[in-house]
Amino acid sequence: MSDTTSIEGDDELIQAKSAPADRATEGPLDESEANAVRPYVDLGGVKILPREGLHLRLEVEEGSQRVVAVGLDYAGSTLQVQPFAAPRSSGLWHEIRDQIAEQIEKQGGTTTLAVGPFGPELLAEIPAATAEQPRATRLARFIGVDGPRWFLRGVIAGEGAVDPVAAAEIEDLFRSVVVVRGKTPMPPRDLIPLQMPKTATDGS
Repeated sequence: MSDTTSIEGDDELIQAKSAPADRATEGPLDESEANAVRPYVDLGGVKILPREGLHLRLEVEEGSQRVVAVGLDYAGSTLQVQPFAAPRSSGLWHEIRDQIAEQIEKQGGTTTLAVGPFGPELLAEIPAATAEQPRATRLARFIGVDGPRWFLRGVIAGEGAVDPVAAAEIEDLFRSVVVVRGKTPMPPRDLIPLQMPKTATDGS
């Protein structure tokens, strides 16, 4: 089964891009749109703009030791970001959003479709059982933006999933992410390679 999506003339398979109208100026930005002199932390497929109180984590796949996501802790919230390759003329978010909802429902969770500052998003209540709290759940917001030849997915948890003031702060952080698609041909939905910072500075 192929991960790639055919868009050969079938209108049903051609998905419109989902992004804020001001994405090209307000973000998330493509590398070609970003200010080259800003002091970004280079993580390969994404660049992150440092700010006071921001803690950055790289999420690594156990077996392959491949970096699969960037975790950002900021203002009482967490934001996980992942950049994916996408077709030039169509988007991925509408289709991926449906698949996320299906996965969460299979886990026994629930999702609600909402409209946020980036367009359609999923509000999810996900089972998070522990021995002490077998019926515990956690709340998360799944957001996505289709850019030029890339798709950026974000997952917001913590205060930013429930509090409007905290949400605005973590949304501003998501806006500041720069996606580096690169020139290498990649199938749609492939994770754009992430890496450790080239000049790693430990802020802890």
